Amino acid sequence: MTKESRYAPLESWMQPCVELDQSWDTTCPNERLEAVLAGGRALRQRLLAGPQVRYYQTFDLAKIPYPRRYALRDACALKLPYVHILNRLFVMQFDSPDGVKTLLGEPLDRLGSAKTPFFDRLSRPFGGPQARVPNLLWPPRGVVEACLDTVGIGCEQVDYITFDHLHTQDIRRWLGTADTPAVFPNAKLLVTRKEWAIARAPVGYQRDWYPPQGTVGVPQNRVILFDCDLDLGGGVCLVRTPGHTDGNHSIVAHTPDGLLVTSENGVCADAYAPQHSRIPGLRRYARRTGMKVVLNGNTLDGSTQQYISMLLERELAGPCPQDPRFYNVYPSSELSPHWLSPGLRPAFRFGERRYGQPV
Repeated sequence: MTKESRYAPLESWMQPCVELDQSWDTTCPNERLEAVLAGGRALRQRLLAGPQVRYYQTFDLAKIPYPRRYALRDACALKLPYVHILNRLFVMQFDSPDGVKTLLGEPLDRLGSAKTPFFDRLSRPFGGPQARVPNLLWPPRGVVEACLDTVGIGCEQVDYITFDHLHTQDIRRWLGTADTPAVFPNAKLLVTRKEWAIARAPVGYQRDWYPPQGTVGVPQNRVILFDCDLDLGGGVCLVRTPGHTDGNHSIVAHTPDGLLVTSENGVCADAYAPQHSRIPGLRRYARRTGMKVVLNGNTLDGSTQQYISMLLERELAGPCPQDPRFYNVYPSSELSPHWLSPGLRPAFRFGERRYGQPV
């Protein structure tokens, strides 16, 4: 048995999306952008003509400090050291030939995440993540298992988990190790092959953002690696959007509000439409530079790719029904007001969402 064969295979009903095949391979950035956007338009049309997810709901998990210079790069005029981003859990149920499947997007193990070197250094002077002061500065909002319990979904019902990328994610608790029983005993991780490789052996500045032991000991047969844009059927698609990390992907869900596209390439609706932002500096930045989006860049694995990816996400998402000035790109960690960030308030926030009923 080869090392590669120890990983779980794709389910037979998970199909590659062909619309963006080879779009990323063009050498000229402008030609690559045009090819990617053309593929995005075709994929959007196909997904909108297909089924919607059976159920989609988000839950607030934790509001955490994040350097302003990463969240909004050079665009924000406020001289704040930190802004706050709100981590959310995304719960989806969709139909498949093998029955209804439950997918969790971005389940956060808060204490495991706190071992990420950057956040470990940040919280240590205050006594660590469980001390009173960090809980005041970056308060927990919800616990994954409790969120599921409120809607009657048992942990054994979870079939898959996925993260747009694995920054700060410790997945051992969810999938288990030889010494730790899995919270989700039947779940498998869906992750791009590139992101899995980075998380297991990051280099240089990447190391600051991955928990050192976050993937160690997880059984390989609980991990599904993919290299293509992946159609899960039933209104859910995983689309490669490299840049924030080289292995980044976006979660695309067909809901009654159209296609919701989720990743952390950008941290707020304003980042995808800075010309309409009320965050000080963003409109001026867009006018001065001609930039159509504002990158979330703590590692900058590939800023040109990230710029193209954010425009792809806009193309896939289309206008937001609640405010058509903005796009239906729902950040996995959304920039939120906080008393430590005076004057910073996005023009539009998605908040928690719910469509349909769980089964």
